[in-house]
Amino acid sequence: MSVRMRHTRAHTRNRRSHHALDRVNVVVCKKCGAAALPHRACLNCGTYKGNQVIDVLKKIVKKEKKMKARQSEAKEQEKTAKKGLDAAELSKK
Repeated sequence: MSVRMRHTRAHTRNRRSHHALDRVNVVVCKKCGAAALPHRACLNCGTYKGNQVIDVLKKIVKKEKKMKARQSEAKEQEKTAKKGLDAAELSKK
C-alpha cells in the first residue's frame, strides 16, 4: 500500500493559483457608445465594423409582442380562477 502524500496549505494554494478569473475585455461601440465584446456585433445597435448586421428594432417588436401575449394569457387565467364554479354550473356538468 502506498503512503499518502501530505496535503498542505501551500500545495493547495499553488494548485489553485491558476483558478483566477480573467477580466472581460470590453470595447466601446463606435456608433452608439455602448459597451460590447470585441469582434462581435453590438447588442444595443446591431452594428459590426460599421455595418448593420442585426435588426434590433425587429427583435424589440417581437419581444414586446411576446410579453403582451403572456400578459393577456395571465389575465385570462386570473378571470377563470376568480370565477369559480356555481351550484348551477356543477349540476350541468
